[in-house]
Amino acid sequence: MTIPTKKTNCVRVLLVGDVVGKPGVTMLCDSVRWLREVLQVDLIVANSENAADGAGLTKAQYHKIIAAGVDAITLGDHIYRKKEIASILATELNIVKPANFPSDAPGRDHCIVKTMQGVSVAVISLLGRVFMRPVDCPFAAVTRVLRHLPDEVRIRICDLHAEATSDMQAMGRFLDGKVTAVLGTHTHVATADEEIFPGGTAFQCDVGMTGPHKSILGRAIDPVLNTTLTFDPNSFHVATEDVRLSGTWVDADIESGKAINIGRVQLREAELKQWYSL
Repeated sequence: MTIPTKKTNCVRVLLVGDVVGKPGVTMLCDSVRWLREVLQVDLIVANSENAADGAGLTKAQYHKIIAAGVDAITLGDHIYRKKEIASILATELNIVKPANFPSDAPGRDHCIVKTMQGVSVAVISLLGRVFMRPVDCPFAAVTRVLRHLPDEVRIRICDLHAEATSDMQAMGRFLDGKVTAVLGTHTHVATADEEIFPGGTAFQCDVGMTGPHKSILGRAIDPVLNTTLTFDPNSFHVATEDVRLSGTWVDADIESGKAINIGRVQLREAELKQWYSL
């Protein structure tokens, strides 16, 4: 893959797409060094709502991901599948709930983390409403969060966890010029529509999945097909083969917070192992 040189006046922020199961968590953690050294990423955000056997996030997984060097974690509709994560959401400063969840729901509606150079970056998560669980208005929620962000925090990354591309595109246009990037998660399928809108906001409908790609959205193929064809209930366990990391990076101008470049990345397990062996 071709990796453009990062300009001196910007920071490179990466959103890693839905981390699925143990294979996805392992791939994410093992990739951090490559992401820092080869991709030249200054700050890593990972959507980890599918980490625990495909649904939810455990305390142990949270600590493993952060210890590996990930700077912030976003979640989604499976946020509370593991009840134990509630205490992490209530106490830690680098993990967020969707901002359009009820105010009493465990978790923060945004977080502010810093790059190693000391540049502050705001991370916001939102849940879409088309074909998703009932939630508050994401447009009103993100407007509220932005109103309370410090003016000096100019780099602002929004993870829109949504099913419909219409939800994603509407939010991207709504936030153009107000945030650095609106990047989608949830569908597990990377889209080829990355661009920078006129107001300086980077956009992509979905950044893809981190986990086993010989699968159906990260789950073993045969049980999913069997249930689809026969309606016979099965446990959809996480697959194991062809593990890849998928994500999208954005170069943001430090002074203005506007996006100046955007690109997709997909790293295969075999490629990572080869890099470590050099």
